[in-house]
Amino acid sequence: MAVTTTELEHPDTLARVQTALKENQSGGATDLLGEKLILNMGPSHPATHGVLRLILEMDGEIITMATPDIGYLHRGDEKIAENMHYNQFIPYTDRLDYLAPIANNVAYALAVEKLMGWTLPPRGQAIRVICCELARISSHLLGVGCFAMDCGAMTVFLYTFTEREKIYNLVELLTGARFTTSYTRVGGQTRDLPDGFLDQVKKFLSELPAVIDETDNLLSRNRIFVDRTKDIGTISKEDALSFGLSGPNLRGSGIDHDLRKKHPYLGYEQYEFDVPIGSVGDSYDRYVVRMEEMRQSIRILHQVIDKLPGGPINVSDAKNFPPPKTAVLTKMEELIHHFIVHTEGVDAPPGEIYFGHENPKGELGFYINSKGGGTPHRLKIRSPSFCNLSILSKILPGHMMSDVVAILGSLDFVMGECDR
Repeated sequence: MAVTTTELEHPDTLARVQTALKENQSGGATDLLGEKLILNMGPSHPATHGVLRLILEMDGEIITMATPDIGYLHRGDEKIAENMHYNQFIPYTDRLDYLAPIANNVAYALAVEKLMGWTLPPRGQAIRVICCELARISSHLLGVGCFAMDCGAMTVFLYTFTEREKIYNLVELLTGARFTTSYTRVGGQTRDLPDGFLDQVKKFLSELPAVIDETDNLLSRNRIFVDRTKDIGTISKEDALSFGLSGPNLRGSGIDHDLRKKHPYLGYEQYEFDVPIGSVGDSYDRYVVRMEEMRQSIRILHQVIDKLPGGPINVSDAKNFPPPKTAVLTKMEELIHHFIVHTEGVDAPPGEIYFGHENPKGELGFYINSKGGGTPHRLKIRSPSFCNLSILSKILPGHMMSDVVAILGSLDFVMGECDR
């Protein structure tokens, strides 16, 4: 099958090319335009959203083979964790999905707490839900904004980035930092909610729906955006499951799976929210899922604020959790206790656990193998972006070069957690 350059403009050409590729998968790609070209996209390319390299075999404008090349950002986080006390590793989790750092903190702390057999008091759990849902909205705002900008819609990016800055103002009020927060501790948080915080969250939640609706109006029926995303990068249910996709990318393919519903934690079972799923599994569906997830996060946050209980925010373990700072500064026993916990770490029991957390980009999981003491014997991270990117070699062939940008934007990955 040969395709001339002028035929590329014909609406049926892409379908013919994809059919030819499927027929020739076992014997290599069909020579459609003549001589093939190997093209390196990334690792320095704005559309790859970080240091992702794609080795593309091109037949004219048509991709015949795609090979993702990762590892440019590898920092050895898992080995670092095995040489640190459990709490000392929390700042490193900020640097995994650095677009939702506070959610990473919570995911890791929950994993260690599962090993310890700890359950936070109700107020501590509610505060973590507030942190996680604000992080989800923040991540999706940036994801949708960058996705739209990749497809040529600059205005949307300005809208979403403005709202994301408002979330960072809230995070700074809560944690003292905007980006890398290190707010969570194994067994709780560093501090309770500051005065006026909930009022500011309520104000933000009252303003955000209008911006989401405006973004919806700008994109969802925009002819250019729809043409760039509809039936582009389609992932079937079977492929989504076999490649281990999770989060919005899995739900965009029609799989109803959300860890907050399937395996509730932090009291998510007491909140009412829907899990949006797609029907086709294309780039457009993944965009729609993220838009609706932001609305559902707003719904969850309203319920958390309305039901927010009083009481302690941290676990009660006199041996493994540091005493209050005021006591440390005034009493000798508490000072000694504080010194022991922070120099030796929590005294974790031997055993192994895995905890999966519904992060904005999918299931962020931590496997911990403990031989006892304050440091893990082995720690492994299941990063959603790593699994989500593995499907590129499957879905990119048959598409045109310009489609790569839209597909990458729809997957909404971050290389910090992919490479770890």
